[in-house]
Amino acid sequence: MARRRHPHPLEQNILLTATLCLLAFGAVMVFSASSARTLLSGQGDGTQFLVKYVGYGAVGFAVLLFVSRRGLDIVPRITTPLLGVAFLLLLLVKLPGIGVEVNGARRWLGFGPLQFQPSEIMKVALILYAAKLLAERKGILRRWQNLMPLGMVAGGAAMLIASQPDLGTALVICFTMGAMLVAAGAPIRWLATVAGSGAFLVLVYAMSAGYRRERLMTFLDPWPHAADAGFQSVQGLIALGSGGLTGRGIGESQQKNLFLPEAHTDFILAIVGEELGVLGILAILFLYGLIAYAGLRVARNARGTYAKLLAAGLTSLFLCQGLLNVFTVLGLAPLTGVPLPFISYGSTNLIVLLAAMGLLLNVAAGGHVQLRAVPDVRGSRGDGRRSGTNGRDRGGRDGGARRPGAGGRRRAAG
Repeated sequence: MARRRHPHPLEQNILLTATLCLLAFGAVMVFSASSARTLLSGQGDGTQFLVKYVGYGAVGFAVLLFVSRRGLDIVPRITTPLLGVAFLLLLLVKLPGIGVEVNGARRWLGFGPLQFQPSEIMKVALILYAAKLLAERKGILRRWQNLMPLGMVAGGAAMLIASQPDLGTALVICFTMGAMLVAAGAPIRWLATVAGSGAFLVLVYAMSAGYRRERLMTFLDPWPHAADAGFQSVQGLIALGSGGLTGRGIGESQQKNLFLPEAHTDFILAIVGEELGVLGILAILFLYGLIAYAGLRVARNARGTYAKLLAAGLTSLFLCQGLLNVFTVLGLAPLTGVPLPFISYGSTNLIVLLAAMGLLLNVAAGGHVQLRAVPDVRGSRGDGRRSGTNGRDRGGRDGGARRPGAGGRRRAAG
C-alpha cells in the first residue's frame, strides 16, 4: 500500500482562506452591482441576484467539502465518462429547442428556471483528462505526435465552445492546456509553434464574422464607437476612472444604474474599481496571488506526476480565467464574456470552480493516485521496429526517470 503523504496545512489554509474571502467579496459586490438594476426595472426588492449567488455558493461549497475529503483514486476512473458527458452536453446545446439562446449566444441548457453551461464542466473534464494522459503515457513528450490525442480532444472541445459563440471560454481552455504542458516539461519550441498557430486561427475566427470583427476593432480604440460596439468597454473604463484610489464607496456606483451592461457578471471588476478604487482591485489581485502561490506550492510538493499535473492544471484554470477577465475590463483584451472567478454572478461557473478548488485542496491534503504507466508506442522509426516493443525499452531504459539533459527536454518529476 502506498505511503500516505503528510498534508500541507499552510497551503490548505491559504487556499481556503483566499476562496472564502473572494466569496464574501463576491456576495457584497453582486448585491451592490445588481440591486439598482433590479429595482429600476421593477424585478424585485434588489436582493434577487444576491439570494441566488448565496444559494449557488452554498451548493458549490458543499461540493468543495465533499470533493476535498474524498479519496482521489476515483477521479481518474470517472474522467472518461465525465469527458463524454461534457461533449454530449455541448452537442445538445447546438440543437434547436434544447439549447437556450441569450443575446445571440447559445451556451446554456435549461430545465425550467434552472440553466447551466456545459462548457464549464468541459473545462474541468479536460484538466482531468490531460493530467491522466500525461501521467499514464510513459515517454509521451519524446515526440510531438504523441500529443495528438490531447490536441484533438482539447481542440475539438474548444471549437465546439467557440461556435456557441464563446471565444473567452475556448481561450481559457487553450491557456490552461498550455500551462499543463509547461508543467509536464514539454519543449518550449512545441508550445511556441502551437501558440503561433493558435493565434493565427483565433485571428481568422475573429475576422470571419462581422460582430467579432467589430469587437476586435473597437478593442483597439473603443471611444469612437462609444454609442454602439464600444459601449460596454467605454462604460467600464468610465467606472474604473471614476473610482480613483479609494473609490466612491460601497453602493455608490453610478455606472451600474443601467449604464454598464452585465455589471454583476462579466464587468463586476469595473464596479469594484468605481466603488472601492484601485485599492479594491489590488485586494482582489492579492487574493488571486495567494491562490497562485499556494496552488503552485501544492503542485511542486504533490506526490506523483498525476497529482502534480492536476494541481498545476486547476491552479492555471483559476489564474487564466481571472487574468482574462481583468484584461478585458481594463481594456487590454477584447470582450470575451468570461466571469471573474468566485466573484461574478454565474451559477454553473461558481459551482464548478468551487468543485475544482475542492480537488486542489484534496491534493494539498496529501491526496494522490498511483496510475499504471502505459508504454509509449510511438510508431515506426523506419527500421521495421516499433519503439514501444524495443528490447532496450523493455530492459528498463524507459522505466526510470530521464536525465535532465536527455534530448534537451524537461519532464515533470514523478
